Amino acid sequence: MASNQKKNQHLLWRAGFGPAVEQLQDLEKYTPQQYYKALVKASAKEPGYINIASDELLQLYESYLTPGKRAKLTAEDRRILNRKQRAAVKDLNLYWLKEMVASAAQLREKMAFFWHGHFASRNGNLFYNQLFLHTLRKNALGNFRTLLKEVSQSAAMLYFLNNQQNKKGHPNENFAREVMELFTLGRGNYTENDIKEGARAFTGWTANARGEFVFNKRQHDEGGKTFLGKKGNFDGNEVLDIILEKRQTATFITEKIYRFFVNDVVDKDRVQALSEAFYKDYDIGKLMEQIFTADWFYDDKNIGTRIKSPIELLAGIQRMVPMRLDNDNALMNLQRILGQQLLYPPNVAGWPGGRSWIDSSTLMMRLRIPQLFNDKDLLNVKPKQDDDVMMGRKADGMANVPAKPAAKKPAKRVAGAGLINASIDWPQYVGKFGNVKREAIFPAISGYLFQVNPVGVDRVATKFIDSTARDSYIRSVTIQLMSTPDYQMC
Repeated sequence: MASNQKKNQHLLWRAGFGPAVEQLQDLEKYTPQQYYKALVKASAKEPGYINIASDELLQLYESYLTPGKRAKLTAEDRRILNRKQRAAVKDLNLYWLKEMVASAAQLREKMAFFWHGHFASRNGNLFYNQLFLHTLRKNALGNFRTLLKEVSQSAAMLYFLNNQQNKKGHPNENFAREVMELFTLGRGNYTENDIKEGARAFTGWTANARGEFVFNKRQHDEGGKTFLGKKGNFDGNEVLDIILEKRQTATFITEKIYRFFVNDVVDKDRVQALSEAFYKDYDIGKLMEQIFTADWFYDDKNIGTRIKSPIELLAGIQRMVPMRLDNDNALMNLQRILGQQLLYPPNVAGWPGGRSWIDSSTLMMRLRIPQLFNDKDLLNVKPKQDDDVMMGRKADGMANVPAKPAAKKPAKRVAGAGLINASIDWPQYVGKFGNVKREAIFPAISGYLFQVNPVGVDRVATKFIDSTARDSYIRSVTIQLMSTPDYQMC
């Protein structure tokens, strides 16, 4: 039977981005149910809109939006606008990552992170990205019906899935296909005709340059349609309602949530019971409460079974060991090297997760990260290749699967490579072990960092531990234990 500490660490990794250093003394004091209530309370307030656009970028974009001024923009003005947009999207990425590290609203940010992978979208327009991220964050624990409809009418998603090209007489099926295959029903629960008829219903759905949803009535197909067994003159909202009427939608979403937050090995009976309750009102918050307060969630078989995603790994280290990073470019490059860049999924299917996070190169880089933060080691590795062909999908609409590994090329220095330049607040961390006897420090730190009982980690780690001064010993133990394969699990 796991202790309160182990259960609460499990909760904080699944319903957030791991325990923060200031929480260490409280992990054993409270039950997981008490901790979960605190997480819900901290995430109850609607998040503020994140706007990181500079005045210069806002002025340039406003000129682009204004017909009279747009004509006066030179080719160089447009290049500057595009360059500043790309740079600002990176700033938005890093701002959100810092929220994941520092925000008390861990549950909300973790749920938004999940939806950001489920509703995978990428766009070079900063303002579309800001609106899309706000939609995910404000609806993260709300109603799935509302979330689905707002995402479906977002400029980021409509343009990513080419629905601005979906017009009466010339339907584009991308949006309708992905709404069913990836966002709601799952492959095999609709027909090719449903895709064609659904696409007709979504004709005329687009967005303007400000990111506002626009329904172009002249481009909408008002003819009768047959969709998922129903007949009528359906529009896009009615098609989404028909999809939500299908119990398969609740089952598909519940199973995906179960895989992400509980265990990749699905308990079909449990998912069925959860999905039946979810289907009644599509209340995301209620579904998550059912999961996170259930006794079975804290079974040993569910603890320490997930490989941390790159973002979870980077955020979790920074929560446990408080630090200030002076080289944001290097942090951005770490995301690219490890294979998960916020706001930039590899394709419309998002990140596959699980074992796909680990290969020979990414594992070695993962084990180096604590040293990079602590020792100001040089980051000089080639990022993974981008998957941007047909939004990462084959011609038949199937998601691409990894092929045989390509021949490895020599690593080379890339933009953003360099020193991490992390200023770690070691006194705050070391102070948490002030009352721990010397011989108990290693097992205490190990208990906080590992969700599973590591095998032989003490023999491996102790070879590199500085056992002189107490403070040095605590720092050294922490860095060495974070640099083990066991720390990759949560």
